[in-house]
Amino acid sequence: MKTSSDKLRRLTAVAMFCALAYICMFVFRIKVSFLTFDAKDAVIATGAMFFGPLTALIMSAAVAVLELITVSDTGLYGCIMNFISSAAFSVTASLIYKYRRNLSGAITGLASAVLAVTACMMGANLLITPFYMGVSMHDVQAMIPTLLLPFNLTKAFLNASLVLLLYKPVTKALRISGFIHMPNPKTPAKTRKITIIIAIVAIVLVIASILVFITLLNGQFELYKT
Repeated sequence: MKTSSDKLRRLTAVAMFCALAYICMFVFRIKVSFLTFDAKDAVIATGAMFFGPLTALIMSAAVAVLELITVSDTGLYGCIMNFISSAAFSVTASLIYKYRRNLSGAITGLASAVLAVTACMMGANLLITPFYMGVSMHDVQAMIPTLLLPFNLTKAFLNASLVLLLYKPVTKALRISGFIHMPNPKTPAKTRKITIIIAIVAIVLVIASILVFITLLNGQFELYKT
């Protein structure tokens, strides 16, 4: 049974993840046409792996609304798109991981999240982008193969790779600080090797995704202008 102290620690940890996700909009941001990548979805998904899909939904909404009322220049449309993106990715990954709390469950969850968020964003773009940009649905459909699909797929792969890199160090930090209570078993040599291999693959995917944004999609790094 969770005590009030446990609930407070959980609430504090969730608030920290929300704050980190919000900060990510400023420190790591790539602009591609009217679309924007930042790493907040990866941070939200990392927190969701610890606290579950319902918390993922709450964090996604909180960060989207916080962005709307502070620095957003895309208004309500952008808020809705941000929420759909964050929720589809983090809820899918954490829901699968909730029932398969091992390495294969994490990878399966993240792979499923890549597909889920890409599909959701394709649908959301078809429904919302015509109103946001003042164009027809046919115009949006024309952008799918050249911009929308490659952007959202690359974004999903980059977020999944960042979660793989973040999960272990974040687990250690939360355990040491007392925000979570998880066993710390001795890691077998074989498992350590697999973890290292996954980390290397994740780094390669991060670099490859950034190169796709910059070279193929003509993306540019920038900071929010407040």
